[in-house]
Amino acid sequence: MKVLVIGPSDTKSKGGMATVIHEMRNSQLLNKEFAISVYSSYIDGNKFTRLFYSIYAYIRFLFLYKKYDLFHIHAASYGSTFRKGKYLSVLKKHGKKVIFHIHGARYMEFYEALSDSKKTQVLDILKSADMVVALSEDWKRKFIEAFSLTNCIVLENGIDMDILKLAITDSEKTQKGFLMLGRLGERKGTYDLVEAIARAKQQVPDIKLYLAGDGEIEKFNCIVKDQGLEDNIIIVGWASFDKKLELLKKVSAVVLPSYSEGLPMAILEGMACGKAIISTNVGAIPEVINKENGILIDAGDIDALTNALVTLSTDIQLTKQMRKNNIQKIQDKFSVKIMHMRLRQYYLDCMGEKCDELL
Repeated sequence: MKVLVIGPSDTKSKGGMATVIHEMRNSQLLNKEFAISVYSSYIDGNKFTRLFYSIYAYIRFLFLYKKYDLFHIHAASYGSTFRKGKYLSVLKKHGKKVIFHIHGARYMEFYEALSDSKKTQVLDILKSADMVVALSEDWKRKFIEAFSLTNCIVLENGIDMDILKLAITDSEKTQKGFLMLGRLGERKGTYDLVEAIARAKQQVPDIKLYLAGDGEIEKFNCIVKDQGLEDNIIIVGWASFDKKLELLKKVSAVVLPSYSEGLPMAILEGMACGKAIISTNVGAIPEVINKENGILIDAGDIDALTNALVTLSTDIQLTKQMRKNNIQKIQDKFSVKIMHMRLRQYYLDCMGEKCDELL
């Protein structure tokens, strides 16, 4: 079976969607049974670069799609959905099987803000797909309620533990170190986190936070300098994989105080590296994080965020237990192997084939 995976470039784009696609490209489990090809429909860059490449990619796609059997389209909200909808429309007109995989953290907000005609377009896109993938049970419930879908399935993100195990540490030197992985800005709660560090510093003077991501970097450089937090907050910018491993070795916890999320790869990566987690009660995060492996707070509650930072900075035994529990949880439920085994079954189901026919 020839499978074409369509989405942002896994080498020239940033973010969780590109990571998921990259793992699919390199999956021994999937490539053992399917001929997996990755097709880049989008790359990062300025507005002109993104527009030119998207048009080029779509035109090129029209000349090559016929040789594939199954299409796995990865989409986020806003323009991503409508761009990928054009791919889906062509494929369904020619009787192709299509899985539409939704990643956008603010998908429901995006949908609710649309005009009635645009909402109808989104509904047509989702209902014409053979399967719509939600990142969690919570998202599936919301999609079914909002879109009346009968084709929605759940596929939680998975993590390749083998490539992250080098970042597993058990040193008390990392106790007061924290890492945020993700775009710096309001949605990810970065402003709240900087304020919480300023408050936590009063109790833990040597607390250390690394901010690794793109976004409003210059603005946060100014804030850190104005508040005299240069010794406590290090703004790294976007981190390559090797740099991310280096940062994960320096910390005991990953912090993501977001206002909206799906199932963040940053949290799963932190768990796989044996880090405690501080995050918020949004999206699918409460399905993954509880008091045994992290601390959950309400988005925007800076007092609770401050207390969580102080607690994990000072309670060595609690942090150690959370770190141990997170490694086990990834192994049991959120490994990339488990994700790809489930995806393998969805591919077979979508094509109407039985497992033993390909084994």
